[in-house]
Amino acid sequence: MAGKRLVNAAFKQRFAIGAFNTVNLEVNQAIIETAKEENAPCWVQTSEKTISYAKIPNLVSMTRIIANENKIPVVLHLDHGHSVTQAKVCIDAGYSSVMIDTSLEEYETNLKLTRQVVTYARSRGVSVEAELGVLSRQSDMYTDPDQAVEFVEKTGIDYLAVAVGTKHGAFKLKGREKIDLKRLKTIHEKVPVPLVLHGASSVNPKTVKTANKYGAALTGLKGIPEETIRKAIKLGIAKINIDTDLRLAFTTGLRQFLAENPNEFGTREALLFAKEKVKEELRHKIKLFGMKNKAHNP
Repeated sequence: MAGKRLVNAAFKQRFAIGAFNTVNLEVNQAIIETAKEENAPCWVQTSEKTISYAKIPNLVSMTRIIANENKIPVVLHLDHGHSVTQAKVCIDAGYSSVMIDTSLEEYETNLKLTRQVVTYARSRGVSVEAELGVLSRQSDMYTDPDQAVEFVEKTGIDYLAVAVGTKHGAFKLKGREKIDLKRLKTIHEKVPVPLVLHGASSVNPKTVKTANKYGAALTGLKGIPEETIRKAIKLGIAKINIDTDLRLAFTTGLRQFLAENPNEFGTREALLFAKEKVKEELRHKIKLFGMKNKAHNP
């Protein structure tokens, strides 16, 4: 399924597509199975690190097989592809959406490389996301609203990832730092395409507490408040990337299972327990983003 169709539907109906990063079989199963159970749109995405780890043919085949088993359409998306070559390889392999992220390059270079990917993807029915600005807490690296208008017009991308104060990982905000919702509102008013929020994991304190109870030593972690996420959806965010929260849920599940079952050495049992923890997190995100029972709306 083309990513554009899902994101446009979410944009019009004021909910957001949860774009969930997979890293292995169990997380991939969790994403697709939970989408079916919740009657929600399904979006699986892979980072370049995951591609290096699991390889594109395996990721494509695995996603297709699990999608067919569950009888639901699934978007398979490249998250943060840093080169035109990487985007083209994923498109040719069967990805239905790609992100070309050359946002660290000079503006004109970012524009040119993004346009190349859009041209290649269009003829193959693949949707394209790009980023303008840098995910950082430095306001001078945030997305410029006027530049965003030009960027979208000149590249023809389907959805735009904006930099408004979020950050990848589990250390997103410090002190009184907040997401720049005013800037987001301005971008939404000026830019005609749906917007994407990266670095949006909430880093649930309860999950962190559980992880630490079972042997972790996680300190200083802080995510994006859920109320901020709700406000962002009202301001044009139609796709929300989630990776950290799923990794945290999975590894916490492994820690808990092994600690509570010291005589157990079964691989499957530990992985299935961790998978269920991921599904719990996914159900919560689907509700938060307004995705539940929206599978057939697009």
